[in-house]
Amino acid sequence: MNWLLLFVPIAIGLHLERPEAHTAVFVLSCLAVIPLAGWMGRATEELARRTGEGIGGLLNATFGNAAELIIALMALRKGLYPVVKASLTGSIIGNVLLVFGAAVLAGGFKYERQRFNVTGARAQSTLLTLAAIAMVMPAGFHALAGAGGFAREAGLSLAIAVVLLAAYGAHLMFSLVTHKQLFAGDGEGGSHPPEWSLRKALGVLAASTALIAWVSEILVGSVEAAAGSLGMTRVFLGVIVVAIVGNAAEHSTAVMMALRNRMEIAFGIAIGSSLQIALFVAPVLVLASRAIGPRPMDLVFTPAEVLAVFVAVLITGQIASDGDTNWLEGAQLLAVYLILAMVFFFLPDAPDLAGR
Repeated sequence: MNWLLLFVPIAIGLHLERPEAHTAVFVLSCLAVIPLAGWMGRATEELARRTGEGIGGLLNATFGNAAELIIALMALRKGLYPVVKASLTGSIIGNVLLVFGAAVLAGGFKYERQRFNVTGARAQSTLLTLAAIAMVMPAGFHALAGAGGFAREAGLSLAIAVVLLAAYGAHLMFSLVTHKQLFAGDGEGGSHPPEWSLRKALGVLAASTALIAWVSEILVGSVEAAAGSLGMTRVFLGVIVVAIVGNAAEHSTAVMMALRNRMEIAFGIAIGSSLQIALFVAPVLVLASRAIGPRPMDLVFTPAEVLAVFVAVLITGQIASDGDTNWLEGAQLLAVYLILAMVFFFLPDAPDLAGR
């Protein structure tokens, strides 16, 4: 994807010269973020090669999510909360269905069966269920409390955000300290020594992160006008388009790991990224909104977003429960993702929640 780097200066130049060309700026910015996220993923992979499978998966997930976090922070600062929430939803379902599905499909074509630790997989699947509950309850409170509860939703979301951060901290302790052997991998894919020096990996990581921040600000500034001219809703752009762009690093790295029969780390990247979005990024955005946003952000997602996450968590838990995968399971995950994408494409923005 290196040729896509041409779109980085083109997107920046067009934004500076013709800022009113919102649709072209949005499309070019999306194309520019993809190779930058890819280079960020490559630098992270080089760092991960110096660690075990568990820490490697965590590093890939963390820096792979940097693009989504940066995009969300830029949207948060502009008060585009529906876009922020849609991008969170899209990142969760994109990682568990699109990224993991593509990795399982690609690896399944090369290997008849690929295995990973079932206990670790179940632990992460349970955390995904916790994330789904955290999305369901504020939406349920919004529906049950009615207008009288609107003023309390920000406080409820803040309290839930604290609980989610504590749950994520417990997950890190479980996966990296007390039960790290469950995430160590079986080594079937063999070890690959680093190809880059530590200095080069850190330099590429810093440069790609800085450029993603710049291009993401341009992308967010054009998203609303581009949505109207492209005939797409803000929800679809956030859930599908922006999420796919932000998931570029995880997508390429997870598929590559699956092709090397390192399914442990591929699973850790895909599922770990969703966990980070739900248990870390979303709470951080709730806290950050109180400092940089026009008003506090709540965790009240639309019914369609809640249902999409619930369905994604349900099928992913079923597939991961036995500790092995094949290409058909990957195709099934991708099929569910396509169905959800179609629903969001035809679904109009929800007027009752879009402005809050």
